[in-house]
Amino acid sequence: MAGHKNLSDDELLKLLKASDHAAFNEIYHRYFRLLYIHAYKKIDDEDLAKDVVQDIFTSLWSKRELDLQINNLPAYFIGAVRNKIFDLYAHQKVKQDHLASLQAFLEAKPVISTDHHIREVQLQAYIDQQIRQLPSKMRVIFEMNRKEDLSYKEIAERLETSENNVSKQVNNALRILRTKMGLLFFMLF
Repeated sequence: MAGHKNLSDDELLKLLKASDHAAFNEIYHRYFRLLYIHAYKKIDDEDLAKDVVQDIFTSLWSKRELDLQINNLPAYFIGAVRNKIFDLYAHQKVKQDHLASLQAFLEAKPVISTDHHIREVQLQAYIDQQIRQLPSKMRVIFEMNRKEDLSYKEIAERLETSENNVSKQVNNALRILRTKMGLLFFMLF
């Protein structure tokens, strides 16, 4: 890697195109701080600025084998930071618009009718009853996954079993519940 420090940007880009990790590391170490400072000045958020720069380097690595026409690496990076920040602002605008739309919907939404509420409570009671009827180990694993929101790995560690077993138990429980729920909907309609 010491030999890469003396290489020009053009030489590093050629090596990068050949998937040379050391060349990528040199480019990264050469430009990360400059790009981070530039991004931070624009968005005034340390973590977001780091994310922007990381995304640019990730993109550079993933596009390394394409025919990238980079004549001036610093200019390419500054442009990439600018474009990434524009994308970030556009995404935030869309997100704000969606949140405003949702807020307007929630404020204008009529009160849920009692009939709908009763049906919802009855449906939840039926689902809970069907879950209670699952075999005990399957029920415990299913509830840990769905109600406690634990991952397969966390469940496997707690119950001292394999992730594969946890996955099978959850999938079997879902298959059983889908079958029973299908019968319920068939009877309702």
